[in-house]
Amino acid sequence: MPVKANRDLKNHAYKILKERLINCIYEPGSFLNEAQLAADLGLSRTPVREAINRLESEGFVKIMPKKGIYVSDIQLSDILQIFQARIEIEPVALRMAAPHLPMDELLRFRETFSQDFPDVKNGFRLDTAMHLFIIEYCGNRYIIDMMHNLFDNNTKVVIASKQNLVQIHDARVEHLDIINTLIEKDFDKAVGLMRTHVETCRRAALDYFYSLEAYSATPPATYKNHLKIM
Repeated sequence: MPVKANRDLKNHAYKILKERLINCIYEPGSFLNEAQLAADLGLSRTPVREAINRLESEGFVKIMPKKGIYVSDIQLSDILQIFQARIEIEPVALRMAAPHLPMDELLRFRETFSQDFPDVKNGFRLDTAMHLFIIEYCGNRYIIDMMHNLFDNNTKVVIASKQNLVQIHDARVEHLDIINTLIEKDFDKAVGLMRTHVETCRRAALDYFYSLEAYSATPPATYKNHLKIM
């Protein structure tokens, strides 16, 4: 098979498998079978194996000899580290991006966040889109790549923990404040608002996880051993 064709198949397998892992179609803590994955995708095992190796390097799975492909579990430390990174990096990225953000997109986000979100289950995706929109204009591809990976993991955490099925924090006002200060070109204020917003989201997420521990006699298996702050 030509090298380009093999690379295309590997990338195709990688994109599909990664999307399924991020959206928890393959549940955290479960095992996958390489042959079954290849059959599901209608591909040979070689591009699937190469895609799995790449996903393992990114922390989504772990190849366990004689057992299969383990879908990485969710731990409370993941939430702590995700928000630690966001609190430190997003305000910096916003400051770098602020002078370059297109006004028409800012106005579009302002209009969107001024409306109610009837789809609670997928509302967090708009939140993610706004944050990544800002990050995309920071001008540093290393920050952009890192934050895309971080938000992929954040999406996995949100879906796996079922935070997307309940509204643990309505951040529309916070988003509007950030957007309005960017429109007004008050960049210093926008940086402070972004930091406060991420810190508020962090507290809401941690409160939600602690409520799982406090009010459930049998917490989800993927969390029950990891619900203590370190």
